[in-house]
Formats: sequence, structure tokens, C-alpha cells
Amino acid sequence: MKDYDVVVMGGGISGAMAAIAASKAGARTLIVESHGFLGGTLTANGVGPMMTFHAGEKQAVQGLTDELIERLKKLGKSPGHIFDTTGFTYSVTPFDAEAMKHELELMVTENGGEILYHTMLAKVNAEQGAIRSITVCNKSGLTDISASVFIDATGDGDLSVGAGAEFTKGRESDGASQPMTLKMKMINVDIPKVKEYIHAHPEDFPLMNGDTSIIEKSPRLSVGGFDSLFKEAKAKGEISIPRENILFFETNNPGEVIMNTTRILGHDATDAFSLSKAEMEGRKQCRELEHFVRKYIPGFENAIVESTGPSIGVRGSRQIKGVYTLTAEDILEQRKFEDTIAHSGYPIDIHSPDGEGTKHQKLEWGGMYSIPYRCMITESVSNLIVIGRCISATFEAQSAMRTTPTTGAIGHAGGVAAALAAKEGVAVRQVNIGRVQQLLKEQGAYLEV
Repeated sequence: MKDYDVVVMGGGISGAMAAIAASKAGARTLIVESHGFLGGTLTANGVGPMMTFHAGEKQAVQGLTDELIERLKKLGKSPGHIFDTTGFTYSVTPFDAEAMKHELELMVTENGGEILYHTMLAKVNAEQGAIRSITVCNKSGLTDISASVFIDATGDGDLSVGAGAEFTKGRESDGASQPMTLKMKMINVDIPKVKEYIHAHPEDFPLMNGDTSIIEKSPRLSVGGFDSLFKEAKAKGEISIPRENILFFETNNPGEVIMNTTRILGHDATDAFSLSKAEMEGRKQCRELEHFVRKYIPGFENAIVESTGPSIGVRGSRQIKGVYTLTAEDILEQRKFEDTIAHSGYPIDIHSPDGEGTKHQKLEWGGMYSIPYRCMITESVSNLIVIGRCISATFEAQSAMRTTPTTGAIGHAGGVAAALAAKEGVAVRQVNIGRVQQLLKEQGAYLEV
């Protein structure tokens, strides 16, 4: 039996921030990850850039998540927060994924945290409303790990469900989830040539509202459009992807882009067989996409596929039922909470579970909403904190708070709260939220409370 103060199950951006924060606050902390590296969607799913740290001119996400970006900037592995040339939101933050893997490891270990890779959750051992231990599976076999506080950073709420917590899944009306996306990374893209096409065909990029000059405002290109070309390829039967346009983002490395265009409908991220079929459908769509961009988009003639995935990107699955459930009204009305632990300016952004179409509900320019601690704790499990995209939120609200800067901020708060609960020997519902907020601010987080 291995014993810790805090165990974080899942090493995505939210889990990594939680482990760093808990360790920094003095807790003996272990983070458990199924891959051989940290970063989750940003490294294991090929997602990029991070989007968005801002609410207008205000930087809503700071703290440890922003510290990661500052470290990457010093290494020349990120240009930092730059103008979003898609015309959708305020800023995007490109990065080098391989550098991010290493920096996250350093941030955990420099603060005294331990990392356990290539390890999956096998069983949750819970009784009398608390998790006593978890059983994990890896090359060493089955191992029991105990802790005072457990953090669910699995993305799908696996730890919470194993402990008996209530949950919802997908859209309230029918349980359907937003489509998954398998990312494709391409190199050797002639960005100046791509820009020439954009300037010559502003009608193909409706998000820009006719002003293609915005693509010159950033050192890296982010763009959604090429509508007529995509429509033409669909009419010819060359594209079967149920999406309305092409979306791609240049990484930290000039001429390297991440294609965020595949759309895999009707699959369940919590069902292993369904997830496997989704991966295969994603690769099929990526092959179509490769052929399309090389044939139709000027600047991609000599582009080369560097990678897909490695794993499929999941926007949503289970939402663990918390003491409070964040709603679309909370976001759109920018409601304040006494137990606010994070802010965000990213809008409601629903990729249709039914096929083509993406629904947006934006706040006024510079609008910023709050996320309360009560969304991260349950009524039923006394030593469980939930972080990341599976916190307690409605389908619409989750579509806003699911992006990586926001989940990083949520993870930061979860790690601080877990360390305090472990140190004081209290249930996570009894943690002094004022003390959590104070420690978050001491660790550089931005909070309006």
C-alpha cells in the first residue's frame, strides 16, 4: 500500500496543475497518468493552441497555468498569448507540445510531487462516503494507493463514478455528446501562400466579417473558413466530414499547423468499444482531410502529415453532479459567487452532436464569468475533488468552461483545496474557501472575490 496526502488521477492540464499546486502547498502528492507524459489533450490528443487566457484586455487565467506558458516562452517554445486571427475570441496561445511535456514534469517534481506513468485506474475502494484507496494497474501489476484526498482529473469522471458519485452525460434532452475530433498535425505548410488566398477570398472566411487584415496581427496564423472549397469537395464526394468548414492553427513552429476539422458523431467516450471505433473513423477522416488540403488549399501542396492524435480528442462525456451545477445563465449573466475559484472569458461553444453546425453564445466584449468551488465537490464523497471538463455543469455551460486555460485554472484551485483538506484533516466540503482563495492568489492566480 502506497500512501499520500493527495492523489491526482489523470495527468492532463487540469490534473498537472492540481498536482503542482498541491505539492507547492506542502502536500505529499502523486499524479497518476495512463500515458508516458503529462499534458492530456494538449499532448496526448494533439490539441492546440490553448484558447483563451483572456476576457477582453483582462487576463482572466493566470497562476500556475500562465507560469507554464512563461517557462515555455523563455525556452522559445511558445510565442505567448497572441491575437486570435480566426476572429472568434481574444487570444490564442500556441506552444511546442514536446517542450510542454518536459516543463510540466519539471513543475511537478521541482515542487516535490511524484509522477506514476503508464498506469490506469482498476478499482475504487470506497466505503461510508469516502474513498479509502484506489487500485491501479500497470507493468508492476495491481497496486493499492491510499490518500487523504483524491482528485478526479480523468476528464470522464472515472474516479468519481467508481466512488459512487452521481453524474449526467451529454445533452440533457437525449444524452448526446459533442462530437469528438482527431487532430492532425502537418508540417511544411507555406503560410504566406495561405495568407494570399485568404486576402483574395474574404467571402470564404465569414468569421472575419470581410476584414482579412486581422491575419497580419499575430506571429502565427489561426483561421477558420475555406467554405467554398470545402463545399465543392463535399459535392464531389471527396469529403464526408460532417462539418461546415476548415479550421487550423499554426503552432509555435512556423509552417506547422494543427487541423481541428474532423467530426466524429455518435460515439461514447466512456465505452471502450465505441471509443475504439471513433479512433478509426477519425483516421479515415484525417486521410480525406490530407487529400483535400493538398489538392484545394494553396500553400498545402507540399505539406506532410506529421501525426494524428495520438489519441482522439473528447469534448465532453460525464458531468459529475456537484453541490452546485454551473449553468448557461451563470455564464451569460456573469454571476458572482462567494466561493469563486476561477474565471474565464471563453464563450458557449457547442459543436453540434447532430452533424454540421456550431452554436456560439458570446458575452459582450470583455465579459468574464466565474466558476464556484461547489461545482467541484459532491454531496456523497467526502474526500473527492473533481476538476477539468467533468465538473458539475450543464451541457451548455460545459461547452464554455471545457477549454484548457480554464480547466488549468480549475485544476490549480482543486490542488490547493485538496492540500488544505489533507493538512487540516477535514472533508473537502469543510475547507475554508477564503483560505483557498488566499493561497491561490499567493500562487499567482487572478480572482475577483
